[in-house]
Amino acid sequence: MFQRILVAVDGSPAGRGAVETTTELASLTGAAVRVLHIDTSDVVYDTVVPLEDDPAAHRTVRDAVSALRRAGVETDSELLDGLVSDVAPAVEDAARRFGADLIVVSPHHRGRLASWFTPSVSDAIARTSDIAVLLAPGRN
Repeated sequence: MFQRILVAVDGSPAGRGAVETTTELASLTGAAVRVLHIDTSDVVYDTVVPLEDDPAAHRTVRDAVSALRRAGVETDSELLDGLVSDVAPAVEDAARRFGADLIVVSPHHRGRLASWFTPSVSDAIARTSDIAVLLAPGRN
């Protein structure tokens, strides 16, 4: 089954659901896990604007890694900087570099209009990846 899982986290409740699902899968299969977070920026006119501060990005990674390790899952992490428009390809590239056979991401459910103007990262990954993708919704 799955031996190397990359879980992409964003600090949202849905992202925590992806970590919980990854924890369960890795515990069942003995898979190694890499937590990936991309500290995003966007371009406004000719200025790059950070969308997250560095301490929050590090906290997101640390919390995910801690949850996985508490469950006894072999885990490491990667923190990247990137533009919002480059997140999906960056996730796929990180998965390939890790040798992942599964990518776990959390879908963010948005309205049709919002999806039209800002395509979902999870949808983009699922449509283009040659690695299996699991969309793990947030849990209540």
